[in-house]
Amino acid sequence: MTKVPERVRRYGRVAVLMGGWSGEREISLASGQAVLQSLLRSGVDAVPIDLTVQRARNLDLLGFDRAFIALHGEGGEDGTLQGCLDIAGVPYTGSGVLGSALGMDKLACKRLWSGTSLPSAPYRLLSKDFDPEAVADALGLPLIVKPSRGGSSQGLTRVESVAGLQAAYEEASRHPGVVFAEEWIVGREFTVAILDNQPLPVIEIETPGRFYDYHAKYEADTTQYLCPPPLESGAQIELQTLALSAFAAVDGYGWGRVDLLQDVHGENYLIEVNTVPGMTSHSLVPKAAAQAGIDFDQLCLRILDTSFRAEGRSDGDA
Repeated sequence: MTKVPERVRRYGRVAVLMGGWSGEREISLASGQAVLQSLLRSGVDAVPIDLTVQRARNLDLLGFDRAFIALHGEGGEDGTLQGCLDIAGVPYTGSGVLGSALGMDKLACKRLWSGTSLPSAPYRLLSKDFDPEAVADALGLPLIVKPSRGGSSQGLTRVESVAGLQAAYEEASRHPGVVFAEEWIVGREFTVAILDNQPLPVIEIETPGRFYDYHAKYEADTTQYLCPPPLESGAQIELQTLALSAFAAVDGYGWGRVDLLQDVHGENYLIEVNTVPGMTSHSLVPKAAAQAGIDFDQLCLRILDTSFRAEGRSDGDA
């Protein structure tokens, strides 16, 4: 009989939670299946759970030792699931209730970063009776309109004229959270993945479209990911340092991803924090990990190690 490695034995039985009921359900299912197959390859006793609303209402994790959270968006990435797992006493991967709730809300992040002198683009909150002319005057054109709690770039619209603001507001209103407009930063887009509370190599994202939208993220083959990017080492370290500060400010833990913009003058701006990033073939955390010499199976185990936090350990290494 093959001896189970000590590291794998310590994980026990693992529930891989995926699916959910947000607009990111299909992406979550893809992430969850990729994680599940990876854990099984490593010998982990992993079991998939497609967490629909009905199943969530009757969720029973008796017999499971920990959970790998692969749910994106509302319900899985906003602190709701994390709180349920805390009550059930089941250790789980990644950020806790506070970090998840803050990271899910782009507007809350911006307000928090502002209070800690971390840079993000100027914005204006939009209500049903907002004045399009005043918003355009304040932020300039083009600008971008976003829902505060949407994920995977859903509900985002680049607006190039005052006349387009109302339609952009209505589109964003179809998604969770309040709606806000943000200054359009002309420049380059970067992302910094975080693993074991340390930054992975910087990735620059180049898309032929107007911005890194849902299509560019999950469907297009024309999006380019440059890792390492054509950027001096000092500038890359600056991006990594800013990402770590932003992640810590929202009480992020273990693993995640921070997205940033750099304008034509080299000034950096924070976009958002992802506390449960995608783990699909198009996803950025696996790409950054590979550049650091960490293959997908190693990455999944190291993410699973973050669940030992609840047991007073920094990782799951034997």
